[in-house]
This record gives sequence, C-alpha cells and structure tokens, in this order.
Amino acid sequence: MTEGLEATRSHPYDYYYRPGLPLRPPPPRAVPSKLWFEPRKAMLGPWIDVRPEPVDTPRARMMADHLWQGDEPMDALVAAFRRLGSAGGRRMLNQALAHGIDSIEDPLPELVNLFALLDNPPDWYDPDLWEYGRRLWINVSLAGKMAMGVQDFMGTFVGAEVASAVGQTGRFVRDPYRRNLESSVWFRSVTAPRALERRNPIFHDTVRVRLMHAHVRAMLRRTWGDEHFAEHGNPISTATTMGAAVTFGLSPMCFDHVHGRRCTTRQLDAVMHYWAYIAYVFGVPDELIPRRAAEGMEQADYMVATAGVAPRWTATMVGAATRRFTTATLTGRLQITATAPLLGALAYYSSEPLVRTLLADTPLESVPLRPFSQLVGLAATTGVRLRALDDHLPGARARMARRARCIDPMWDRNTRVARYLAARVGIRGTPFDHHDTSAEATHCPI
Repeated sequence: MTEGLEATRSHPYDYYYRPGLPLRPPPPRAVPSKLWFEPRKAMLGPWIDVRPEPVDTPRARMMADHLWQGDEPMDALVAAFRRLGSAGGRRMLNQALAHGIDSIEDPLPELVNLFALLDNPPDWYDPDLWEYGRRLWINVSLAGKMAMGVQDFMGTFVGAEVASAVGQTGRFVRDPYRRNLESSVWFRSVTAPRALERRNPIFHDTVRVRLMHAHVRAMLRRTWGDEHFAEHGNPISTATTMGAAVTFGLSPMCFDHVHGRRCTTRQLDAVMHYWAYIAYVFGVPDELIPRRAAEGMEQADYMVATAGVAPRWTATMVGAATRRFTTATLTGRLQITATAPLLGALAYYSSEPLVRTLLADTPLESVPLRPFSQLVGLAATTGVRLRALDDHLPGARARMARRARCIDPMWDRNTRVARYLAARVGIRGTPFDHHDTSAEATHCPI
C-alpha cells in the first residue's frame, strides 16, 4: 500500500491522508451554495447551528481534506487487477469473500491488505448497537424514508460530484433498469439482521459495490484528467461516501423528529453506529468515520452545503427521462400537468429551488409545485404524528421488533417493483460487475 506523500502524482494534493499531515483545503469547486441551505436547515436545525456557510469544525475540515482521495486499499486492488486482468481479479476476490483469503494459494498483496481490514472489524464496532440502530432505522416513518430517498435523488442528479460521475458513466441514460435494481437490492439487503457479518452474502455484495466504485473512479480519473482533479478533487471520494452514509442514516430520523416524533441522542447515536460500520465496509478510512450522531451531523452539514450546482450532466440525464413529454399537443400538456403531484412531493421533501434546478430547460420546468407540496406536507406530518402516537401505545416494543424482524418492508416493496421492471428488459440478477472493465478502458465506456 502506498504511503502518504509517496502516492503523489501530478497534483500536490493527490495522496492519501496520514495522521499528522496538515489537512488539505477543499477543492475549488467545494464552495457553499444557497441552493442547499433550505434542506440543511430543515434537517439539522434542531441540533446544530446551520448557517449559509457551514461552521468550520474539525470534522468539516477532515471532510474537505478527503474530497481529494479515494478508497486506498480498493484503489490499489483495482490497479493490481488491471495488471492481472479483470476476470482473474474478480475470481480471486469472489473466492476470498466466499472462502477466506487463506484459500487462495498466491493472493495479490493488495488483496491481502484489503482483507486484513475486512476480516477484522475496528475496535469501536459493537454488533449489538449496530442491530439496535438497524431496528430504529427501519422503524422510521414512511415519510421519513421518503425524505431520505428524495434527498438522495437530488444529490444524485443535482449535486455536482455525484451527478458528474453518474452522468459520465451513462448508466442512468443507457441502463436505468439495471442501475435502479442494483441500488434497490443493496438498500433492501443491508436492512437485514446481521447483514454485514463477514460470512453473510450481503457483506460480499457490499464489497462488490465498493469495487465497482473504485473501477469507476479509476476510469473517471483518466477520462477527466488532471485539470478536473485540480478543480473538483477525486471522483467518488471517501468524503462523498461518508457524506452519503451520514445523510442516509440521520435524515430519516431527523425528519421524524422535526415533524413531532421525537428521538433521543442515544437513538441517533445508535443509527449513526449502524451507518458508520456500513461506511467502514465501504472503504471510508477510520479518521473520517463519526462515533456519535453529532459528529455525523457536522459532516452532513458540510457535504450538503458544498454539494455544488447542477453540472451539464444533469440536463443530459433529466432530458433523457423527460423527452417523451411535449407541449405541442393537448394530450402532451395534460401529461405534463399530471406530473404536478409527484413534483410537488419532490419539492416538499427537498425544496422548490432544487426541483426547479432539476427541471430547468425541460418541458416540466413550469409545472406548479406549491399546492401539491403543501398537501404532501400535511400528509407527511399526519403520518409521522400517528407513528409517534403508536410509540406510546401498549405493545410498541413488540411492533418495532416485528417490523424489523427481517427486511425493511418499504425497501422490500421497492425492490419487487425494480425486479419486475428490470425483468421486462431481460435483467434478472445483480452481480455488481457492470464496471469490471471500466478501469481498463482508455476512455469512458459510453
């Protein structure tokens, strides 16, 4: 594994952090945008001081630093796979996942380094606390889960780093059913009890998703070149991965709290622990992983504040999804009008400015949002308060255990729909191998 500044290539910040090194400033593109202020304030306002420019804390500075770096052990393994060949590398990884690193006669040193981390959870990991956090996260209201899903959607399509990476790969345009199925399957699976125990197939799939991200990162670094790195930092950085984990974990709980279903610090910390260990398996280095929800909130505030403005890829992806709409006919105009309830829901769970940015220069850009946004808000608040009432009725603990006995019911339903849609175009599995040859390509495989 490369050490500190020895990994430096064409840019002075192109290296992996080591304790004691001075923290790098954020990439030039990572500046606060008022576009994200309203969602940040709504989600985090009850707990931390949310300002137009996020508060400068040690956690925020570490997030800024790690926008420059990827997943060190998996990046090294992808480089080794390029020498070995992607097919041989994949077989070796799968064997190590299924049977252990000792089952391989002559493993790559990079694979040994990776499995030293995968086979040995960090000292701070508590499986009982992880399970408690999992149950709490599953028991969030449907509205809270919708809030997380919409906010993730906006980050994917409007946030500069993620939208650029997803747009450059072209998967939402060329292969949307497989991409949607992969996401649904993984989110569903990680809500299962003991999902990330070492021998669990869900753990194995999580490592495969991590490998897929590293393949894409390697491809994007070569496709975009040094000038893009100097402006934007590393694509699919570990800071972005950690930012996703803290927002996925905390935003549903925060939404419920704000809408009348109060949660305690202990509960927030348990949910943060659940997602902290997920982040560890996904390759986030230990110095970036929060131990408490308050630290995660500082990280979420920084990452959302600096998510950036929509890149050119936003128009490409949204244009592909809305090209069937037209104002040229009465039927077309009626179809556009019929999208108002859905778009109003998006506006309520994120913000009207974000939805307007998403739909700019599309046939849907002028669809009225506010009436439906207000109705969705009323329904969401009612749903959360009913769940708050349910928490205080006899048998609440048993109902919580029953809901979380297996898979999150909402993600189970979502995955059933995703499987059905994917099967209609001949897609029936999720091996998470779509990008196995991306890192070997000399240009973006679009």
